[in-house]
Amino acid sequence: MLASMDERRIQRAARQSLRIDQLLGAASVPLGSGGEMMELLQTAAPPPPSTPSTSTPAAHAPARPARQPATKTGVLQAGGRADEPLPADTMTLDEKIAALEALATEHAAQCPHCSPQAGKLNMVFGEGDPDAAVMFVGEGPGADEDRLGRPFVGRAGQLLDKQITAMGLEREQVYIANIVKTRPPANRVPTPAEAALCMPYLQRQIEIIHPKVLVSLGATSAKYLLSNPKLQITKERGTWRDFRGIQLMPTFHPAYLLRAYTRENRLAVWDDLKKVLETAGYPVPAGK
Repeated sequence: MLASMDERRIQRAARQSLRIDQLLGAASVPLGSGGEMMELLQTAAPPPPSTPSTSTPAAHAPARPARQPATKTGVLQAGGRADEPLPADTMTLDEKIAALEALATEHAAQCPHCSPQAGKLNMVFGEGDPDAAVMFVGEGPGADEDRLGRPFVGRAGQLLDKQITAMGLEREQVYIANIVKTRPPANRVPTPAEAALCMPYLQRQIEIIHPKVLVSLGATSAKYLLSNPKLQITKERGTWRDFRGIQLMPTFHPAYLLRAYTRENRLAVWDDLKKVLETAGYPVPAGK
């Protein structure tokens, strides 16, 4: 009887671990020292949107939680201080689309870090729902993003897509951007000088979109958004921080999760994403 109870406990623990793997996008998990593979039932993530940041949420997916109406004002200005609350969210969806398009054009023409240089193919401004309740911010484009001109489309981006799907949302419902908008040489971490040149444009993106929740992906994003160069993501992740009046959740970057694919890290990220859903006003998917 005791052996049978232990067996059932082991089976329950295994099922829970595999469920977390599935939620965070794993297609398979190595088991045992012999490297055997157990294939998981995994629904494919939705294909990336074919349009830039002007896309609107899919009709069958949960709508952005309602917010209080505000008085209409003019176009927002770029570059508020890190400790200055965002202006009220007063723009219509059409105004946000137009403002983001104008900002992308202005950034391409004016940002000295992002001017055409050897090794850079495309500016990666950002994409998603201009009225998103949740906005993800990474550190900078990689090779795939530079080639396609879109954020998070490589292996880390595919995992992020699956995480968004596990949240009960679609990529078209969130907004995805980076601290810097062109690929740093050799995919290195953006320097403080590079970040300083691009941050005013990211600040204005955030002002225009005015998400309910920001999710900083990885240490670099959190350091620059929170103006804390000594920030350690292993200590800060999972704890709410404030960015100009918006709730900010630091969590591990999908690329880190791919490198350190432990059960502890997977559980930590899923716990962070559940907090994001709750704070943004979305329901946490049942059974997760």
